Amino acid sequence: MRLATLLVDGRPRAAILAPDQTLVPVDELVTGAPDQVLDILVAGKPLWQQLASKASAARDGQPLNGAKLAAPIPTVRRNLFCVGWNYLEHFAEGQGMRGPNDDAQQIPDFPALFSKQPNCVVGPEAPVWHPAPISDQLDWEVELTIVIGTAGRDIPEERAYEHIFGYTVANDVSVRDVQRRHGGQWFKGKNFDSHCPLGPWIVTSDEIGDPHALRITLRVNGATKQDSNTSYMAFRIPRIIKEVSTGLRLEPGDVILTGTPSGVGFARKPREFLKVGDVMEAEVERIGVLRNTVAAYDPTSASSAQLSAARAV
Repeated sequence: MRLATLLVDGRPRAAILAPDQTLVPVDELVTGAPDQVLDILVAGKPLWQQLASKASAARDGQPLNGAKLAAPIPTVRRNLFCVGWNYLEHFAEGQGMRGPNDDAQQIPDFPALFSKQPNCVVGPEAPVWHPAPISDQLDWEVELTIVIGTAGRDIPEERAYEHIFGYTVANDVSVRDVQRRHGGQWFKGKNFDSHCPLGPWIVTSDEIGDPHALRITLRVNGATKQDSNTSYMAFRIPRIIKEVSTGLRLEPGDVILTGTPSGVGFARKPREFLKVGDVMEAEVERIGVLRNTVAAYDPTSASSAQLSAARAV
């Protein structure tokens, strides 16, 4: 099942991607169902099972071609959890270039964790704002992303998959010089508004199969920059969920980015950074393509309303 957020007259509405490639609102499939993805996740397995049973026969919704999608969860309830240094080749390519916190010569025993604030989240086709004049070092990072469905704290690795509703694609857009200049803490350079596109939808776990056997790629203006496989993760998904949930209750709708493979711009020779007008296409096998264009940020007109519009393009 593929669960998306469709924009209807500018308002987000949960929808299923039907076999005929149309988007059918969830509340038209199941009477009384919530019309927001977050509320569907909170509702739990009885509703998910109802939706799954209806999804295969759903049809005649709004054609996907031409539909406007928001991020699958347009307004996340709290920061997104993120894993750094989680592909062996990406760890190696960044050695010596990550700033003060760069002494490790090999993958550490525990994953590097950080978070991204809710206003980072934008949907498919939404603009990603360039950080000029603050910086010209805007970089890309495609990531397989977990969406939690069942709450839990101190989750053991052998129970981790029971807490996953499904997976989506994220682009952990990063401002590299800002990321490096805060004493080894990555938070600031990872948290500019609009710098975490998500989408195009959430694919339930049963359709993904093994999440560690997926091709993961990113293209800029059609040129492939990252091309790897989730099999190269150093910390696998059960370990990630164990570490994030230690002493911290995960809730339905929580989002966990699992790290990016090699091929990021700051580690290329010569280094490459994104410019206004560049088009990024982040893709994970069995999920889909998340496409976003880099746009100029206009401080004279930027406001909470502009951010809301960017998240709902």
